[in-house]
Formats: sequence, structure tokens, C-alpha cells
Amino acid sequence: MEAESEPYVRLATMRQLHQAVADLNTARSLADTLQTVADGIVTGLGYELACVNLVRPDGDLVVAAFAGNSAAEALITGRVGSRSSWERRLSMGECWDELCFIPHTDGWVLLDDDVPQWHTEGPEPRFEDEWHPQDRLYAPMYASGGGRDLLGVISVDRPRNGRRPGAWGREALQMYASQSAIAISNARLRANMQRALVRLEREQQALRASEESFRQAFEYAPSGMAIAEMGGDQHGRLLRTNDALCRLLGRPASVLRRHSFADLVHPEDVGTLLRTSAEGGRAELRLGRRDGTYLWVSLRNSVVADTADGPRFLLTHVEDIEERKRHELHLAHRASHDALTGLPNSAELRARLGARLCERPYSAATTAVEALDAAYGDAEDMDARMHGFRADGFEADAVAGGGPYDHHVHAVAPDSEQDDGTKGLAVLFCDLDGFKSINDRFGHHTGDAVLIEVARRLTTCVRDGDTVARLGGDEFVVLADGLGAADAADLAVRLRNAIIPPIRVDGRAVRVGASFGIGWAGCGMTAEEVLRSADQRMYVEKRSRSKVHRRAG
Repeated sequence: MEAESEPYVRLATMRQLHQAVADLNTARSLADTLQTVADGIVTGLGYELACVNLVRPDGDLVVAAFAGNSAAEALITGRVGSRSSWERRLSMGECWDELCFIPHTDGWVLLDDDVPQWHTEGPEPRFEDEWHPQDRLYAPMYASGGGRDLLGVISVDRPRNGRRPGAWGREALQMYASQSAIAISNARLRANMQRALVRLEREQQALRASEESFRQAFEYAPSGMAIAEMGGDQHGRLLRTNDALCRLLGRPASVLRRHSFADLVHPEDVGTLLRTSAEGGRAELRLGRRDGTYLWVSLRNSVVADTADGPRFLLTHVEDIEERKRHELHLAHRASHDALTGLPNSAELRARLGARLCERPYSAATTAVEALDAAYGDAEDMDARMHGFRADGFEADAVAGGGPYDHHVHAVAPDSEQDDGTKGLAVLFCDLDGFKSINDRFGHHTGDAVLIEVARRLTTCVRDGDTVARLGGDEFVVLADGLGAADAADLAVRLRNAIIPPIRVDGRAVRVGASFGIGWAGCGMTAEEVLRSADQRMYVEKRSRSKVHRRAG
């Protein structure tokens, strides 16, 4: 029957197929496209029922669209068939090119598998090509690109003419399945693009919100903030500063942008800044203000990295720690200085004295060559030190006093009997005469005032690099470097003469005397040994003087 009117059937089918394919391109979403595929089978290809099974990401197939029967649509839409069951079906029956036809005589074995299905009962076929209700016809849809990646399967049922499709009907269904695969792929692509655009817009909104949050946090932070360039010729140049940093340094933002932190840092803190800038992290240093003063700040650097070009900027947090530093310096001064007189205390005196001494005693060299050998070691020892070992085989660093090229200036004690021109570190131990009687007669208030005035007089009589320290009670020590024996004796006389004049306290004049013992610091001695030597010489000097010269009050 179909053969007699084949040209007319082809033309009508072609028109219907063309309209069905055109409808595929009008769908806006993936869901609309899938439903349009099912509807096109019913309206354009002459089947009463059509079902679209779509491959899920896990490989199984889900009923994504149904057309032709609302009851069947409600029953099986959304149900899932396993991939293995579908592969079994597509490998059975008769292959009509890309189509798969399973006649009812073979399909009874599929009644109990997990593929969602809908069929109606009916009589046995009366002629050879009549359609049976349990016949099954599948049109696989493959992704474009020449591969065999299964995209889904179209299943059709109950052709309206009641016959199995002929050659042209099969070709039309196969062409429609191919166009449907393209439409579904395009719909998925559009959906992915739309999701990507939505995600991109959300990310851009989040980025704008993040940038605005950063801007507000940067601009309105209570402490200083700066962004500096990293790398290149303009390394360290400030690109952006907030108001808090401008107020902290007393400079407007336009001026700060012409500088880097290296231009503002205290000269002694340049090394600390460079290490911090290179590594990121934290540092405490001093920055210059517009009025020429320096302010202690804490810098915290964070390297802002660009994923393409590497580190590009330094985000610097600047916190004012001037008050804390002042408090720390005050505590350190209290720990190392006498609370009454403000002079270095006993611990500080011993620390300064110990810094000038080493463990190796100094032996005078008789020639210039011997002097060099004494300072640097002889030629054999020098060669060994340069290679890390001494001539005797021991490691050079194991020798007491330091490693190769030890440039320590040894402290030398001059000859106390005759002044041979040797200069050394003089230690003058001072003990006040008559101070106890002042304390007993006039009270501790007067005694404290006397100690404060004595400290002032001693300080005014020494050089800037000398040290005047209070050991405790009425004992003082003066460290004066670079003096000979005669120089130290003259200094002791000047200091004693400075102390002797009357000291007025609350309208009353009191006097104290002073006994001095001169000791010498020499390498190989400890600080305690040096102070003990000076103390003993002071007592020798005190006993050698008559009481009339030591009386005070």
C-alpha cells in the first residue's frame, strides 16, 4: 500500500519532518527541547506515543519527556533505567541501520527488566507488517562529532497507519533522531553557558562587593594601611595610603605617593625594612614624620600575588607603637639604672665591663711582626684558620676567644709603678667618707640628696664615653678607657676635688669626702676580679690617709 503512494507519502512526511525539526530550534531551555522532541514524533512522524530517555551523568537513562498519553506520561516520566538494561535492548532484535526494532516475539524477555515501559494489549497481527502493541522501536541519539557517545534513546509506539515503518519512515525517524541529538546538545550548551554567565555575574558581584569591602576596610581602618609596588624599578614605591597613615606621619597622600618606606625609615632600620619587604612578615622600626622626628611603628607585610605574573604588591599594615616602645625603654632603663641617681646600676656596670674583656690574656709583643701575630695569628695558624682548622688539628672555632680574623682590641693594664705610655681601661672605685654620719644625723632624705649631688658631680667630670655607675650604698665606680697610669691618678684627684665642696640640703651645708682605688681591666680577667682589685686598692688608699683628711659632715 505504501509503495503505491510512496512519492506522496515522502513529500508529506518531508513537510512534517521539516516542521518538527524547525520546532526543535525554537525551544529555549533543555526541558523545552526534550518535550519538543517527543511532541515532534507524535505530530510530525505519525506515531501515537513517543518517549525520550536521556543519559544522566552516572550513565543511566531517565525518562525526560513523554508525548501522546497523559496517563503514561504521569506514570513513567522521571523514572530511571540502568545503562546495562538499555545496552541489552539496543543489542537485540533487528538493526534497521541506526534504529533497533524488537518484535513482540522476542521482546517478552524484556517485560521484567528495569527500563520504564508502557504498552497496551492487542490482538495478534493479521498480516506480516502489522504493528503489534508489544513491538518496540528505538532510535538512539549520539553526540555530534563522529563519536559513538550515547546521548539518549527515543522510543516510539503505535504508528497511526498500524504498520511497521517502511524504508522511508525508518529513514525519517533516523534523521529526526540525529537532528534531535544536535538540538539537545545545543540546548545543553546553551544551558551550560547560561549557568556560566549566571555564575560569572555572581562572581563579579561578589568581587565588586569584596573590593568595596576592602576599600572601606582600607580607607577607614583606625591604623595606617599602604599598598606598595613590588619588583621592578619602582620597587617599594607607595601606590596608595589611607588617612590614618597620613595623619600618623603628618604627610598628605599625594606626598607619600612620591616616596617609599625606604625613604622614610630611620637609617639604622633600613636592613630590617629590606628583610621584611623581601620576605613579608612583621618588623618594628622607626619612620620619619614631617616635623623631622621619628615614630616607632610595627609593620606587617602581606605579599599580594598575581596568579599570572607572581608577587606584585605589598599590603602593609602600620601600627603606632611609640607608647609601647617608650614604656619598654623605660622598663629597660629601670632594670639597668639606679632608681635614685639615674646612673647605671651594678648589673649594667658588669655588663659594660664584661663586653670589653675576653678570656685570652694579652701578652705584649716586642716587634711589629709579633704584634700582628698576636692579633691575627702566625702565618701557619692563619692558613689553618682560613681553612677552618688550627695547626694542631683542632677546629679553629673551638679556640677560646673567637674564630678566624679575631679583631678584638685587648684591654691592657699599664704598669702601676712607672708610666710607660701604655693606655688601658681604668676602673676607679669610689667610696664616700663620712656619709654614714650624715645619714645618722640628718636622716635618709638628706643622705639621698647627697648621693644624687655626688652622682651629678661625678658625671660632669668625666668624658662622654666614660661610665659612672652606682654599685649601691655610697659606692660608685667610674670606667674610663684610653688612660695611662698618670691620667687615671689625675682623674681620681679631679673627682675627689669635685665631691669635697659643701652640699646644701634644706638650707644646711654638709660635706663628704671620697676615697678612690684605681684598678685596671685586662683580658683574661672577669668583671668581678677587676672590681675586686679596684675595691682592694680603694681600701689601701683609705687606710693610708689620716682621719682629718677623711672627716666630713
